[in-house]
Amino acid sequence: MQTIFIMVKCELGCAYKVADDIMARIEQTSELYSISGQFDLMAKFYIEADADIGHFVNETVQRIDGIVDTLTIVTFKAF
Repeated sequence: MQTIFIMVKCELGCAYKVADDIMARIEQTSELYSISGQFDLMAKFYIEADADIGHFVNETVQRIDGIVDTLTIVTFKAF
């Protein structure tokens, strides 16, 4: 398994709906937080070690209605 974090910018007024949809529709979601700053949400996902991260982000996460932008953080090692 590999761990990635995705920061999500939502349409105005849609953060709670987007959060609900991410939790309900994406089984790889481990944790989801409301954050402040340029992005509204930060999600932690566990995906298969051989999964294509770009494909996962494009085809799974960015398909959620109300998402305007994402920033993906790839992790390498847990301490």
